[in-house]
Amino acid sequence: MAKVIKGKPVADKITEELSEEIEIIREQGGAPKLATLRVGERGDDIAYERGATNRAKKIGIEVQSVVLPQDITQDDFIVELEKLNNDTTVHGILIFRPLPKQIDESVIKYIIAAEKDIDCFSPVNFGKLAEGDPTGFNPCTPTAVMEILDFYGVKIKGADASVIGSSMVVGKPAAMLLLNKKATVTVAHSKTKDTAQVARNGEIVVVGVGVPKLVKEDWISEGAVVIDVGINVDEEGNICGDVDFEKVQEKASMITPVPGGVGSVTTTILAKHVVKAYKQQK
Repeated sequence: MAKVIKGKPVADKITEELSEEIEIIREQGGAPKLATLRVGERGDDIAYERGATNRAKKIGIEVQSVVLPQDITQDDFIVELEKLNNDTTVHGILIFRPLPKQIDESVIKYIIAAEKDIDCFSPVNFGKLAEGDPTGFNPCTPTAVMEILDFYGVKIKGADASVIGSSMVVGKPAAMLLLNKKATVTVAHSKTKDTAQVARNGEIVVVGVGVPKLVKEDWISEGAVVIDVGINVDEEGNICGDVDFEKVQEKASMITPVPGGVGSVTTTILAKHVVKAYKQQK
């Protein structure tokens, strides 16, 4: 039976460290500030915004929330983004994606100021991720995966790691972060011939595809560490991950729950990146 490795202890540890850092910054007259930029009223965006805002304020980070109409033009969106780019009191910018179809993300990613881009939207930060440059900002969710592995003492160096999913948000950056830590990484994507076999080869298995309970127990080798990044709603209306938790728990050595796993660390990483951005800008 696998040990259930929850995100809350990880988030609490990071929060404690950040609170001490911010206390020192405030004593010196500083004030780290996050700006969120949201278009429309998507429920998942609002939920994430609420979690990120609450976490940031709890730690002592100021938050400015900018909400724009769903039908805003690309030009008007750029005007609002440039305001945040040029505002010296704002140190981190979070744009909620996906953006509406009239706004071209391939244009916007070149406009957001790289030094304020705390969730790796800018190609500048993605390039720094690929190079292992510590001055960049890695995507918050894959970074949360790495924090969990580190907190629970999972050996990454030399391990065989399987990443199921190749999105720019989770899969690709997770693979790069594992590679930077000297894991041997295999990535499965939509054209992979035998995804189950790729998963079975992993001592560490990171799953982020957005398919409820896709990964069954026969996909996992005995004693593997399983990190479930997915968040879905099953046929009964319950929140679940991409891993069939109850069954996989019987074979894995460690497994993250959904909810209560990776997601609970992600907003703390966001806050950590705001503080990092503040310090680098100062």
